Amino acid sequence: MKKLLLLCIALLAFTTSFADTISIDHFAIVENPFAQDEVAVQATDSLGKVRESINGTFNFTMNGFNETLQFDKGTAFYRHKIDKSTFLYAKHVNDNGTHSILYYVYKNGSKLAPWHISWVLLLAIPCALILLAYMFKRFIIIAVIIFIIFFYFNHHNGLSMGRFFESIVDGLKGLF
Repeated sequence: MKKLLLLCIALLAFTTSFADTISIDHFAIVENPFAQDEVAVQATDSLGKVRESINGTFNFTMNGFNETLQFDKGTAFYRHKIDKSTFLYAKHVNDNGTHSILYYVYKNGSKLAPWHISWVLLLAIPCALILLAYMFKRFIIIAVIIFIIFFYFNHHNGLSMGRFFESIVDGLKGLF
């Protein structure tokens, strides 16, 4: 009887040790409906639907700062006020890899509109300018001026050169 009881306890301990871990592989930044000038992070599936089964504390990096976000029914609130339009680079690392998204949060009055910025677009704009400057020699000065405006706009709105290249590298890693 003792052997049977010991076997049942060992079997129970063995089966519970392989419980599924909850991981966030996809997420989106949306306007916080409960607070003005704040955004929320929603855990989504690959189709963009909110995963309401996500509950708990997860670590994110928002614009280079580590944040611990408390998820409840798939949504966590990022409790930092956004004063002006800015870039928001959100990154989450879990067992499945690094997941990062770059957003441009456009502020219009009291409304926030997060726009997803693809790493392809970040790479395509400078490459297109270089290609045009190479093809048309008279376009070199205009291309340099557009480059300066492009990088000034990015830097002025919170997208440093490091995050710019980090976003492109993370996107390229996601291809492989």
